[in-house]
Amino acid sequence: MSSLPSAPMFVFLDFEASSLAKLSYPIEVAWVFEDGTSEAHLIRPAPQWTDWDTEAEAVHHISRAMLERDGTPHDVVARRMVEQLSGHSLFASSPSWDGKWLSALLRAAKLPRHALRLRDTEEARVEAARRTLAPVVPAERLHIEIDDLLTMVDVRRDEGEPVHRALPDAQEEHRHWLAVVSQAETTARKAGHE
Repeated sequence: MSSLPSAPMFVFLDFEASSLAKLSYPIEVAWVFEDGTSEAHLIRPAPQWTDWDTEAEAVHHISRAMLERDGTPHDVVARRMVEQLSGHSLFASSPSWDGKWLSALLRAAKLPRHALRLRDTEEARVEAARRTLAPVVPAERLHIEIDDLLTMVDVRRDEGEPVHRALPDAQEEHRHWLAVVSQAETTARKAGHE
């Protein structure tokens, strides 16, 4: 396990879950800090978590028996998340679903359900582009340049299918963000020479 990064960073987070039903719960979580530091945990279900969908299992290939055998207790994972992620900007590609599972995890561990908050990873990409382009692009053109840059990165991106495991999916979101950062730096350099 890694030590807590000192300065606030962007963190890309992903959950896998028992199903997409109302009573679903998180079974795996992973996060990747903007510097590439990462962690992943299989989550041993809380006793009250009984929902299970075999179709979801066929997608993520995590069995309930694997969680019972290899998972870290849900409350230990929740405390680790709060310890590692508090004070950072947390992003998920599906913040409504991932937020639901984060909330379920925190509540089951008797931690405040708003101890950690998720934002959409699209916001991280926009913020990265804005941070780099704002000093060199006129304010009235900034939103157009950001939109163009994000579109260019999306078109070039070889996305493929999600792996449906928490760490590879979080790493993919991190790579996408890094591609935006890189393209923004290239665009800023060109704009600075014009």
